[in-house]
Amino acid sequence: MHELIRDITLCILFAWGLGLLAHFFRQPLILAYLIAGFFIGPFGMGWVKSQESITVISELGLIFMLFMIGLEIDLKKIVRAGRVILFAAGGQLVGGCVLGIAFFMGIGLAMGGGGFDALYLTIACALSSTVIIVKVLYEKRELDTLPGRITLGVLVLQDIFAILFLAVQPSLANLQVGVILLSVGRVGVLVATALVLSRYVLPRLFHQIARRPELILLGALAWCFLIGEIAEQLHLSREMGSLVAGVSLSTFPYALDVTAKVTTLRDFFITLFFVALGMTIPIPNMSVIGLALVIAAFTVVSRVVTTFAPLYLMKQGLRASLLPALNLAQISEFSLVVIQTGVAAGHIQTQTASAASFAFVVLAVLSTFVIMRSDQITRFAIGPLKRIGLRDLDHGHAHDAGHDDGGHGEARRIVILGFFRAASALLSEIGRQNESLLDQISVVDFNPNVFRTLADRGLHVIYGDISNVDTLVHAGVGKAELIILSVPDSLLKGANNEKLVRHVRALNPTAKIVATADLLSDVEDLYAAGADYVTVTRITDAHELYAVIEAADAGLLEDKRAEIDAQLAERKEVLP
Repeated sequence: MHELIRDITLCILFAWGLGLLAHFFRQPLILAYLIAGFFIGPFGMGWVKSQESITVISELGLIFMLFMIGLEIDLKKIVRAGRVILFAAGGQLVGGCVLGIAFFMGIGLAMGGGGFDALYLTIACALSSTVIIVKVLYEKRELDTLPGRITLGVLVLQDIFAILFLAVQPSLANLQVGVILLSVGRVGVLVATALVLSRYVLPRLFHQIARRPELILLGALAWCFLIGEIAEQLHLSREMGSLVAGVSLSTFPYALDVTAKVTTLRDFFITLFFVALGMTIPIPNMSVIGLALVIAAFTVVSRVVTTFAPLYLMKQGLRASLLPALNLAQISEFSLVVIQTGVAAGHIQTQTASAASFAFVVLAVLSTFVIMRSDQITRFAIGPLKRIGLRDLDHGHAHDAGHDDGGHGEARRIVILGFFRAASALLSEIGRQNESLLDQISVVDFNPNVFRTLADRGLHVIYGDISNVDTLVHAGVGKAELIILSVPDSLLKGANNEKLVRHVRALNPTAKIVATADLLSDVEDLYAAGADYVTVTRITDAHELYAVIEAADAGLLEDKRAEIDAQLAERKEVLP
């Protein structure tokens, strides 16, 4: 016991120290934890030698990580997922598995006879890192964009796929129909038990303790370990049970509260898991490094092929098809979980597992930089893709939009550059107050959903990147009377409002230009660049909120709400 406490102390100290360095150098924290584990582990300085300590630390971390992954899997969202996400995820997973089995067997890795290296690497390479992707997309403010939503949808379905694999994983050595059915049946019993208890028992208990935060936390932990023990008794695994425990709580009324209470504890044990995983990584020889680079290269190539192709075939356009492929091009932390279960079951060689861990590290570093620069990479790639014959949505766009001028005929009086929620609300308001004005408007954007929806409504829309001067010329900016830049800088890619104002002013010296400012300090810069009017969203929001306060003080809040509800009912917006 004293040795275990000492080992945990070393894990936390070195994880914190290297985590600080990773933060300063903008590297993934998981990478720091793996290096910390390697440094203090038996293959590094040898300060932590006890295999029992490493196993206990790793298992605790794994249980908590899977519990939290389960909590974050929203089954309702999966049911409501659009066919684009379902088709993209299905294509990526099925395509990745087919290519993976063929590739890894082709380079001589075992597949059967007690060795399943090829299968485990295939599964590992089919999963992407939720931790890395969500963190970077959040920093880029792209979680709510179309490529961001597609990426997150694919991640959720990847987690479901991993759950199914973990269900049959203990029976791989004796994979028969009866064995598979028995494994699935055990999982069914576990899931049914968890769902029944979480639906009919837990709500009453949690309602009674809702005002006691410490009991909420303790109840969540008790639930996690209870379902884990039930899974163990069903000859599954505690890790599988903790995952099911999380999923069964994901639609629970107190799920958000549970997640908030458990997050700190989760971070602690996840840190321990990755540090313990780092302890198992031996000093690599050339064969391990070579295999790791092969795994990394296959992951990137297969992810681009299997993600881009389904999205492109569903007419999402080159940009919206490429961005999710770039976002997903790494190995998941869940992949390391799958690999470790394979090592524990004797299904995969330690050397192969080490190579997978090194591939994870390599891709974790590279993927962070790639996602941060994905827009530039996409712009660079679209030209060559068009030259080899791939068509973007701008091919024949005039016909699709119900116009035959290709953007070069009669110019629209009003051009809206970029289309997000403000522009969606503007078109709805114009349609409500002066519908004839819609015939004088042209919209330019590269969201395929926006393009198709506006075209179906008979509006003039041009598919293109507004940061590209050629797109501005093609859109008829030079002949427009009023040009509206409706997207704030925080959401623009490849440009900002000030640069766009300068480009537009150079193309059209006489037009009235309306720009959007995120910051108050941007307003004067936009006027200096040539804007005629600058909107500041916070000011209009402040007017609306003040009106709400006045209504509340006068006892008229219900009337104010009824007024807003009536307006919302009349709106027919493109974006929700």
